Formats: sequence, structure tokens, C-alpha cells
Amino acid sequence: MSTGSMNRTIAAEAARLVVDSGLEYGQAKAKAARALGARRGEWPSNEAVEDEVREHLALFCSDTQPAELRALRELAARWMERLEAFRPHLGGAVWRGTATRHSSVHIDLYCDDPKSAPIALLNLGVPHAFGDAGGEDGLPVMTITEPCAALAETVTLHLIVRDTDDLRGALRPDSRGRSWRGDLAALRQRMMEDGCR
Repeated sequence: MSTGSMNRTIAAEAARLVVDSGLEYGQAKAKAARALGARRGEWPSNEAVEDEVREHLALFCSDTQPAELRALRELAARWMERLEAFRPHLGGAVWRGTATRHSSVHIDLYCDDPKSAPIALLNLGVPHAFGDAGGEDGLPVMTITEPCAALAETVTLHLIVRDTDDLRGALRPDSRGRSWRGDLAALRQRMMEDGCR
């Protein structure tokens, strides 16, 4: 199999894992590559995986995914309002519009003092697990589970603590000019646009 063909095959299998299992792109690409016996150099870009995710959603989930995405975005918006002091920015599949009920919510918090966000959660009485974000260069992450009535299940939120100075670089677009994250105003704009379709 040629590198280009393997690349597309990995992207399609990774997309299935993202949609059906809620894996993040990096995890899904690694699992798909292992299953297919591919080398790291044959892995597709995140944008290629996202294209396949969108195609998979259109083929298999078009009747359920829009409502699931809306529920996750509403949940994210509520948390972004609660954490407004930390300049929250939504990322991941919920921001990019490819989330399903299996997806986690990823919110970046930009702090002058990395201890301030965990202290704020403690003051709010929010139980959370504290660790690092793994693929996020070891950044601190607080993981919260929240019941979502619209989905009739519990959703996992990952609050990734970043330095305030990282905000400018975090807003750089992907290779196609689309943003990887957005603030609450941008999220509300997307939700309004989605509601008009």
C-alpha cells in the first residue's frame, strides 16, 4: 500500500474511532496505525482526520449529531460563563463542530497564576481530578464530570490550564484558516448560526 493510500486508510479508521468511541485525534491515529501496521510517517494530519470525521458524521449520524453537538456546546457555554475570569476558550470537537455524545469538552483557561484556576474550582465546591493533559505538553488539567440532561448521560470536561501569554499563539488558525479554539462570544455566534440552519 502506498504512503498516500495508507494515510487515507488511517484517517478513515481514526475518524470511525473518534465518532464511535470519543477518542481524541492523536489517540485515534495511533490506534488506527497500530491496527494497520503503519509507520509514524504514514499518519495523516489532524485536518485529514477531521475531513473523514465530517464525512462519517454525514453518512451515519446526520439525524443525531446536530442535537448532541448543541447539548455539548450549551454545557460548555455554562462552564465558560462560570470560569469567565480565566479567559476560557473552547477547543476540540465541540468547538470544531464534529462532537457527538461520546466527545469530551475541552476548555483552555488562561491564567497569570496556574494555581488560581484549581483554587477557584475548590471555592465553587466543584469536585475534580487534577493531572496533566498528556498530549498537551504536560500542561495541568482539571477533569470534571457533569450530568447533561439533554443527552441523558454524564459528560467529561477537561479544563486545561495555560499561561496567559499562550493565548495569542493559541488563536492561530489551522492550515485552512479555521480556528482551533474560540471564546464564549465566538461560541455563542456559532450556536446562533447553527440554530439558523
